[in-house]
Amino acid sequence: MSNENPVTANDDAIAPAHEVELTSAAADKVRSLLEQEGRDDLRLRLSVQAGGCSGLVYSLYFDDRLLDDDLLRDFDGVEVVVDRMSAPYLAGATIDYFDTIEKQGFTIDNPNATSTCACGESFH
Repeated sequence: MSNENPVTANDDAIAPAHEVELTSAAADKVRSLLEQEGRDDLRLRLSVQAGGCSGLVYSLYFDDRLLDDDLLRDFDGVEVVVDRMSAPYLAGATIDYFDTIEKQGFTIDNPNATSTCACGESFH
């Protein structure tokens, strides 16, 4: 699906990387957003944090930092970063992007989420 290059931020050698996937639609949208901003130094960061009704919430944002234990994958020029603490919760997750009448924006399909809250903002 993608031309991926797994590396860790603190190691130039190829190392185990996170198992998050990025669809081509999501990669295209990320590229478009970065071009609009005139930035080529940002990566898409996905993490899991405590909070919400069900206990955990996703955080998805652009970041120019790479921390020591970050896991990094490249999807045809779009870098996705996940910290080591979040990686087990996100293994097998897919980031997608939709722009239809019914649904617009980034979504995260996570097979590790056993339940979600009624508003859909958090998971367990």
